[in-house]
Amino acid sequence: MINETSHSAWQPPGTRMPCHVFDNSTDLSSHVAQIIASTIREQNTIGEYAVLALPTGSTPVGVYRELIRMHQEEQLDFSQVKSFNLDEYYAVDRNTLQSYFRWMHEHFFNHINISKDNIFVPDGMISSDRVDDHCRDYESEIKSAGGIDVALLGIGGNGHIGFNEPFSIPHSRTRLCMLDPITRRAAASDFFGEENVPTQAITMGVGTILEARKILLLAFGEHKARIVCETAEGPVTNRVPASLLQEHDDAMILLDGAAASDLTGCSTPWVTSDIQWNTELIKRAVLWLSEQTGKALLKLDDDDFRNHNLHRLVRHEGPASRFAHRVFRWMMETIEYHPGGKEPKKTLCFSPHPDDDVISMGGTLIRLCEDGHEAHVAYMTSGNIAVFDHDALRIADLVTEYNRLFGIDEERSNAVEASVADSLDHKTTGQMDTNAVLKIKGLIRWSEAKAAAVKVGCCEENLHFLDLPFYRTGTIAKHPIGVEDIRIVRELIEQVNPQQVYVAGDLSDPHGTHRMCAEAIFRALQEIERDTGSRPEVLLYRGAWQEYALHEIEIAVPLSPSDLERKKKAIFMHESQKDEALFPGTDPREFWERAEDRNKGTADKYNQLGLPEYYAMEAFVRWNGLPI
Repeated sequence: MINETSHSAWQPPGTRMPCHVFDNSTDLSSHVAQIIASTIREQNTIGEYAVLALPTGSTPVGVYRELIRMHQEEQLDFSQVKSFNLDEYYAVDRNTLQSYFRWMHEHFFNHINISKDNIFVPDGMISSDRVDDHCRDYESEIKSAGGIDVALLGIGGNGHIGFNEPFSIPHSRTRLCMLDPITRRAAASDFFGEENVPTQAITMGVGTILEARKILLLAFGEHKARIVCETAEGPVTNRVPASLLQEHDDAMILLDGAAASDLTGCSTPWVTSDIQWNTELIKRAVLWLSEQTGKALLKLDDDDFRNHNLHRLVRHEGPASRFAHRVFRWMMETIEYHPGGKEPKKTLCFSPHPDDDVISMGGTLIRLCEDGHEAHVAYMTSGNIAVFDHDALRIADLVTEYNRLFGIDEERSNAVEASVADSLDHKTTGQMDTNAVLKIKGLIRWSEAKAAAVKVGCCEENLHFLDLPFYRTGTIAKHPIGVEDIRIVRELIEQVNPQQVYVAGDLSDPHGTHRMCAEAIFRALQEIERDTGSRPEVLLYRGAWQEYALHEIEIAVPLSPSDLERKKKAIFMHESQKDEALFPGTDPREFWERAEDRNKGTADKYNQLGLPEYYAMEAFVRWNGLPI
C-alpha cells in the first residue's frame, strides 16, 4: 500500500473515526486516487479483480480525473476492475442527462480501459414488479465478484451515503428507496427544478457498504461542515447514516479545510489539546471567546479565558488585556474605506456568473468608481442555463414584434420565434436547450449584467464578456478548465493591466463554476508572474451563500445605507434571477436578501467585538499565490 500520509494532510483530535484534512481538494483527490490505484495494482499482481463501489456528483470528479490521468500517463490498467455504482435514480432512462449511468460513462468509464461487462449500475427503468429481483441480482453480482475492496463515498447534507437516507436500516441491502426532501432539493439544479427530481432511487444498502474492506468518505465545502462534524464526532445513529461508518475497521473521512471547519480540533483546537500558540491561533481564540462570552474584545478579562479552557494562553501571553487589545488593533486594521487606495488605478473584477459582481461586491464596486478608479468587470460565463424557458420565449416574441414594427426582416424573425417556441414546446424535463434558445438566454443575462454594472458606476466600455469555453455545455456539468480558457483570461489581464484583481473565492466545491473560474484566473496569473516577475494584487470575495469567518477577513469595506440600497437596485437589474431563480439552492431567500443579510451580519459581528459600528460591510481576503 502507499503511504496514506504522503500528502499534506493532518488529523484533528477528538474525532471518533480517522479524519484527514487537506490543504486543498486537488491534493485530497490525488491522494484518494493513489489509494484506489494501489488497490488495483495489488489485486492485479495476485491475479484478482479490484472491486470498487463508486459514486457520482461533484465530490469525486477530481478523483476520476486523476485516475484518468494515471491511466493515460502511467498505464494504470482497469481491465481487471469491476465497478458497482452506489445508486441510480428510479424511472430515469440511462440516456437522459441526469442518469448516473450516463454520468459515470461521460466522466470516467469512457476514458479508461474498463470492460463494459465489468460495469454495474442499477437499472432505473426496471419495472416495479421486477425491481426486488433486480436488487437481489445486484447483491449477487457483488458477492460473485468477491465483495467490494474500496467504497468511495460522498455525504449528503442530511448524512446520507449512497441514497441511504436518515433512519435507513443499518443492515439494509440494495433496494428501491424514497428520497428525502433535503436530497431532492439538493438535486434540483440537475433537473431544472425541484418538482422534476424523482421521488425514488435504487441504492446500495448500508449493510452492503459496510462490508467493503476499505471505505473512503469525501467532503468539500462549508455546507458539509455541520454534517461532517455529526458524522465524525457524534454518536452512531441511523439518523445520520454516515455515522455508522464509525463501526467499520477501515473507514476514514477525507476533507478540505472548509468541510472540516466545524470539527472541534479545527474550530477550537485549544479545547482538545495543548497547542503551540501563534498569531493566527491567538486571533481565532480571542475572537471565539468574544463570541462565546458576548463581550467586546476590550472587555475580556483573565477569568473569561480561564473559564473557557484558554488558561494556557493567559499563562504564556497574558495578561488578557494585552493580547485582547492586540487582536482589537488587528481587526481595526482590516477596516478599509478605500479598497483600491487613494491614487487612481485600474481594477478588474472577475464575475463567474453575470450577477456575482453586484451580489458579492456591489458596494465595493460603488466605492472603487466613486474613488476615481477605472473599474473593469469580466463576466466569465454566459449564465444561459439559469434562465427560465418562459423568459426566453418572451424575449423571442419581443424581438419579433420589434422587427415587425420597424419592418426589419420580419419573415426571418417569425421563423426564429417559431423555432424557439417549437423547441420549448417539445422540450422534455431536464433536456438541453437548442443553440437558438441558449443564445437568447445568454442575451438576457448579458443585458442584465450591463444594466447592473452601470448602476454601480461602471462604464459600459469597461465590461468584458468572456464566454469561456469550459461552460459551453448547455448543462450543469462543465468541461475541465483548458488551455483556451486560461489564454482568454490571460489576454484580458494583459490588455487591462490592472493593479488590483478581484476573484470569487468560493474554492471548496471541486466542480462548481466559481472554483473553475478561479482556477483559470490563478493559472493565468501564475503564468504572468512566471514570465514577467510580477502580478497584480488579488483579493478574494465570497458569493451569495457564505461569508469569510472573522479571523480570515483581511479587508472589510464599510457600506452606508445608501450604498447598500444602490447595490440592491443593481441586483434587481437581474430580473431573470429575481423573485424566483431557476437554481436558487437550498436557501429560500432571494439573492438581494442574502446579500443584504450577509453584509449587515458582517457589520454586526464587528460591532459586537466593540469595533466601530457600521451599517453593512463587504469582506475580502488576499490570495497567497498558491494553486487550489
